[in-house]
Amino acid sequence: MATKEEKESAEKGYHKTLKSITLPIMDYRDRITIEPGKRSGQPCIRGMRITVGDVLEYLAGGMSREEILEDFPYLEMEDINACLAFAAHRERHLNLVAS
Repeated sequence: MATKEEKESAEKGYHKTLKSITLPIMDYRDRITIEPGKRSGQPCIRGMRITVGDVLEYLAGGMSREEILEDFPYLEMEDINACLAFAAHRERHLNLVAS
């Protein structure tokens, strides 16, 4: 169960590391867009038609970041980082709601 301090840190976009050091999470909001008419409103990267879910599936399937960038030259490393930050934020939010 999350403590009050952990909940407040998560709301501010911070997380704890193993050494109890608080680090900022990447601000993905300038890279991840949601448009109702595009890909059924799924979160996309910079208004393009590639979704956060697409990138996460490629990573989960074993593709490296470099392989994704080779296959999709219009993506940048920061786009992949933004996908991971977006997913982490959603997961953290789900844990806070469940607590």
